[in-house]
Amino acid sequence: MASARGWIGTPYRHQAATRGAGADCLGLVRGVWRELCGAEPVTVPAYTMDWSEPQGEERLWAAARCHLIEVCGPPVAGDVLLFRMRAGAVAKHLGILAEAGSAASFVHAYAGRGVVESPLSAPWARRVVARFAFPKGDRVREGR
Repeated sequence: MASARGWIGTPYRHQAATRGAGADCLGLVRGVWRELCGAEPVTVPAYTMDWSEPQGEERLWAAARCHLIEVCGPPVAGDVLLFRMRAGAVAKHLGILAEAGSAASFVHAYAGRGVVESPLSAPWARRVVARFAFPKGDRVREGR
């Protein structure tokens, strides 16, 4: 979590992934990936803020499944959270769980706020559709 929290205060910039200069929600996850795992596995193509919502394609979810490890069981700090922002829409927001349990919080980037740590309140929690681990994370090494 130290890596993700190090991004707090980074301004929101669509398609950016540079700590302190700018990041969107994917850029935050990409930047933490570089800090934890090394070089990114693929070059991310340009994308729109709607994340293929008009086409109804789960592109962000598919990409997460390709490069991260989908996890189940109790949430732990460091999980990458994938959110569906409204019922029937594609999943198009990412965050990283900072604290689990009754005081759960997550680090994420969104327009107008930049990278922040927010409570994982009931409205946010009910939007989580999948959780992932970074491939070199403790969770993967422990086989969870």
